[in-house]
Amino acid sequence: MHSFCCHMGGQEEGELCAGLQRLKQEHGPLREQKQRLFERAQAIAGAKEEKNWREWLLALRESVQVFVNELDPHSEREEGVLFPMMEQYIGRTSGPIAVMEYEHEQAKQRLASFLAETAELPETVDRDRAAALANVVIDAYHILAEHFMKEENVLFPMAERLLSAEEKEELAEKISQI
Repeated sequence: MHSFCCHMGGQEEGELCAGLQRLKQEHGPLREQKQRLFERAQAIAGAKEEKNWREWLLALRESVQVFVNELDPHSEREEGVLFPMMEQYIGRTSGPIAVMEYEHEQAKQRLASFLAETAELPETVDRDRAAALANVVIDAYHILAEHFMKEENVLFPMAERLLSAEEKEELAEKISQI
């Protein structure tokens, strides 16, 4: 993918200020955790033989909770700091910020739904119910996979071009406090 900033006299592709670089780097461990969730959820959703579905779902639930605890502060750094800083340049009600916020909400809603639905599982869970619950996690995975790609390839380079040096310093300072 071409970097627009190279053609606009900006920085070379891949160079991000400290705050944006931190947000991008946070995607690495989140991506790894998300991949493990996806694999576990796929194992449940695609299993043909009988299993102790409750046990499998509870193990997945534990992993989802750990993931959400890591994802939430990252999302807060974006929603509470980066997005408002970019809003003055590109608006918030439509365009990239609106899309990013919508995707955050969709992924969070699915993960919260899974956690709520698995909070008090009955002693026996049938295969269809287990697969349906696992598919909620799989949906969240797909939303976040595309979302991270959009942030890394579109939003972060755009922010690098739009934000002033002072704003970039402010971004790094504010996100380090979350």
